[in-house]
Amino acid sequence: MTDVTELLAQAAARPARTRRLTVVGCGYLGVVHSAAMALIGHEVVGVDVDAAKVALLSSGRAPFFEPGLDELLAAALATGRLRFTTSYDDAVPGTEVAFLCVGTPQQQGSNAADLSYVHGAMDELVSRLTGPYLVVGKSTVPVGTAEQLRDRVAGSHGGQVRVAWNPEFLREGFAVQDTLAPDRVVVGVDRASDADEIAEVYAPVLAQGMPFVVVDLATAQLVKNAANAFLATKISFINAMAELCEATGADVVALADAIGHDARIGRRFLQAGLGFGGGCLPKDLRGFMARADELGVDQALDFLRDVDEINLRRRRRAVEVTTELLGGSVAGARIAVLGAAFKPDSDDIRDSPALDVAATLFELGAAVRVHDPKALDNARRSRPGPDYVDDVLDACRDADAVLHLTEWREYRDLDPVALGEVVAHRRLLDGRNALDAAAFVAAGWDVRALGRPNAGRAPLPS
Repeated sequence: MTDVTELLAQAAARPARTRRLTVVGCGYLGVVHSAAMALIGHEVVGVDVDAAKVALLSSGRAPFFEPGLDELLAAALATGRLRFTTSYDDAVPGTEVAFLCVGTPQQQGSNAADLSYVHGAMDELVSRLTGPYLVVGKSTVPVGTAEQLRDRVAGSHGGQVRVAWNPEFLREGFAVQDTLAPDRVVVGVDRASDADEIAEVYAPVLAQGMPFVVVDLATAQLVKNAANAFLATKISFINAMAELCEATGADVVALADAIGHDARIGRRFLQAGLGFGGGCLPKDLRGFMARADELGVDQALDFLRDVDEINLRRRRRAVEVTTELLGGSVAGARIAVLGAAFKPDSDDIRDSPALDVAATLFELGAAVRVHDPKALDNARRSRPGPDYVDDVLDACRDADAVLHLTEWREYRDLDPVALGEVVAHRRLLDGRNALDAAAFVAAGWDVRALGRPNAGRAPLPS
């Protein structure tokens, strides 16, 4: 990852034509975007209905963990160009461009996206506008949403309200880098002048040479959906290969390394293990399929149902391997689970594979103790049942098996010998294929891994 301090210094040093921007929605996307836009020179007001969140942000603290965000937020607030409010009446007047960064959660009982927050935010904006205005959507939405919003406000204010779409490609754990130094900026517009206006907003970022991709509205919305579907497919593909490796004695890590040397394939997102989770990939994958159904082209995305099922199947496989490791039953076993967040460098537990496995083992009668460097508070609130322990060694004390389910660096740096001294039995499942299996084997551990039937064996003879 690029050094955050360096990114902040570069951003602060680049002048920009100052504009008044409103960012609607101060969740993960909105907070990072608000702070970044203020730092590069714009006057930014972030608006959110959650008063407690607004108060926290105004004090310089983010309501979630993201590496580098506290520094970004502090630097942006220090410029005097960033503030947060719960009032649209305060946020909208005088604004030239508004960014929609509200959530699009999965509907209850359906795969489709809930667009009520998007439409509600648009209504709040339009009811307060007094002049020409560009609304730029950044939320991940089903294709056709931007056009619905455009048509909905077509008669408002003499046709002066325009709609564009600028999908985000933030990776949790790298959001500051992905905002200040993205690999591309994509905008969907109805007319070239709107693209020019967005390019002016992003001028300090684009000055670094990032591609500025101008497309139509429909394509811009599909870009984000297609990108997430492709990444999910790549992850599930290597996990499907892991199932074959488990059945044949092959090693999925070696397999991924070998095919990853092919420039057409690449090694990224070929990390076999417990699969993907979080608030984006699973939700967006299912929403993409639901939209295809609505458009009558569901067969085009039928393969994504298999992608989703393969991903969920890896969680069940982790429970099966744990049961095998414990001799056929987890009931009454003491199991340490390392990881609650869906990925490292985040406190996000939405659709977390690690928590799903922990909860399943608890329901099967195991005494489960969970550790995570950042996500314990969220996990305690969301998934009661397992014990949540603040110290990693305490979580592992007297354990009959240790499960590595989120690849935090803290876990990769664990000493197999020292860890072996606190557990009852040296049994390890590496659900992320990120630990040094040979070092654990040398320290007397029985090691299993997803897609690596030979993980706990001695190396091949020379």
